[in-house]
Amino acid sequence: MGRGKIEIKRIENSTNRQVTFSKRRNGIIKKAREISVLCDAQVSVVIFSSSGKMSECCSPSTTLPRMLEKYQLNSGKKLWDLKHENLNVEIDRIKKENDNMQIELRHLKGEDLNSLNPKELNLIEDALQNGLASVRGKQMEFLRKLKKNERLLEEENKHLTFLLHHQELAMNANVRELELGYPLKDRDFASQIPIAFRVQPIQPNLQENK
Repeated sequence: MGRGKIEIKRIENSTNRQVTFSKRRNGIIKKAREISVLCDAQVSVVIFSSSGKMSECCSPSTTLPRMLEKYQLNSGKKLWDLKHENLNVEIDRIKKENDNMQIELRHLKGEDLNSLNPKELNLIEDALQNGLASVRGKQMEFLRKLKKNERLLEEENKHLTFLLHHQELAMNANVRELELGYPLKDRDFASQIPIAFRVQPIQPNLQENK
């Protein structure tokens, strides 16, 4: 018995729909690869499932962006909107500016100067002189700040030395006052004892014999 024809309409059962999608997607990709090999054709297939997952197949001799460019050229339809075109223009402009800056940087380094005329060389010389003057100005500013900081440090050091000297003088004066007011030597201790305690009896006590 032959296979019955399947009515082409949306499969309502989600499980059957997913199984059918997987089988037919694989079949389409297989056919695309076969026609690419058998007929030396450039084939590109892009499939999006209902969930948004993408599957693609492209001939080994090309890429998907190249295929899209060919489609755009041959069909006359623009695949990119104005926003993307402006973005591409801006990218090209930035690349060009970057290339020019790289060339100018090499010229400032003294490289690739053979292609320049005397006027362009003079402009580079002026730019280098202006840059050198700016660098020297920054160096002088740095030296001035450094000298100013050195002067401030010297003044602070003098002030601290002055305070330390006066503290030493005050400490020495306090030590002398302590030595004069509170003698510590043994020879001076006897001179501080009252006279009544230093008198020794010469005669015996007469009252004890009575």
